[in-house]
Amino acid sequence: MWTAGGNFLRLPLLTKREMREGFPQNFLPSAEALESLLALNLVELEHTSGTSGERVSVVFGRGWWDEQEERVLRLNSFVARVLEETPGARRATLTTPACNGQSCPAVWQSVAQRTIGRTRFLNLARIPFTLSDAELARMAQELADWGPQFLDASPAHAVRFALYCERQRLRFPSLRFVLCSYEFVSLAHRRILGRVFGVPVFNLFGATETGHLLMENERGEMLPSHDNAFLEVLSPDEFGVGDLVVTTLTNDYMPLLRYRIGDLVERRGSAGAATYVVHGRERDALRAGDGRRVTTRQVDECFAEIEGIAHYQLRQAAGGDCRLRYVPDAGGPGAESLKQLASRLEDLLKAPARVRTEAVNLLLPAPSGKFRLTCRASDPAKPPGGVLRLKQTGLAAIEDQGKGEELSRKAGLHA
Repeated sequence: MWTAGGNFLRLPLLTKREMREGFPQNFLPSAEALESLLALNLVELEHTSGTSGERVSVVFGRGWWDEQEERVLRLNSFVARVLEETPGARRATLTTPACNGQSCPAVWQSVAQRTIGRTRFLNLARIPFTLSDAELARMAQELADWGPQFLDASPAHAVRFALYCERQRLRFPSLRFVLCSYEFVSLAHRRILGRVFGVPVFNLFGATETGHLLMENERGEMLPSHDNAFLEVLSPDEFGVGDLVVTTLTNDYMPLLRYRIGDLVERRGSAGAATYVVHGRERDALRAGDGRRVTTRQVDECFAEIEGIAHYQLRQAAGGDCRLRYVPDAGGPGAESLKQLASRLEDLLKAPARVRTEAVNLLLPAPSGKFRLTCRASDPAKPPGGVLRLKQTGLAAIEDQGKGEELSRKAGLHA
């Protein structure tokens, strides 16, 4: 395993701003060099989704993405067995078109256009909660026809699809596991996906800029790929949660040195055998009444054993007051469960007032297409209100915000 010496740790941190400024000359000899590499089909040019700020261009060699992904997937022995038993394993991808780069939210595409190699992209809509039963039936039929070994999914999109399948009593015998990436996977998401599909649910973590970094094993631990990247955890708080900093090891066209990725993680165990706990985006962290940082994961732990919630967003106002909006699962949580959940959140956040709760039909994603489970009202990048009522807002206007985007297949992990 490669380790960093004292001189390395004195190097400055890299941020998205430095990556954007002067691109591509900041990584390649000239803009003409990039054009030549693209013309020769030697590299791919991708873009982050923009969840944590302005979008960033990323260059990597042809085949690099699949190679580094497989290394990480095989850290999970169950997944490794499936890949060994099924050479050329098929996947079905279920996420916002703004993250998959193969379908566009403003343009209809046939199933043939959305089937690329061993991957079939199922959805055509940015907001899963607005999907009609006819559209969900189309997706279910395409999934059944494809017969994939695993589902590669954004949790919010997967949950909406799963609840439809549960109501229709649909089963997909070929599925061996569900892979959650693109955004933070909640305990509520896991509960529904495991219940409906009857297969293990695993978390895959990384970023467009860095590739895949962590894979969940059968014990729920997030394992790092030492072949893909060297990881640092900076400025840990009293719980050991700090900023994740990544040095990539395999992308020769765009190597990143001490790149602050924008995520919070907790490292457990010794350096050679460390596992990680993903806590969510730094920008999504809330602030407790006593000044402590409260991460998305710490909020999500309050949802343990709380039934009846499919998806949620906890929004904190500038003064510290919090409002929980949630999309119900079936009949929703019982009154006592909801009271218990609110009490847990109030204790965690030392809130100045009681946490208000509201059941809603749907929640809106960020402009990047990703959903945020926690956010602060002072954050200008969040969707106003975080919730949409169809009678108040034209859905077409929301779908049209995807027009003109340069969509990226790889942008979905954490960007």
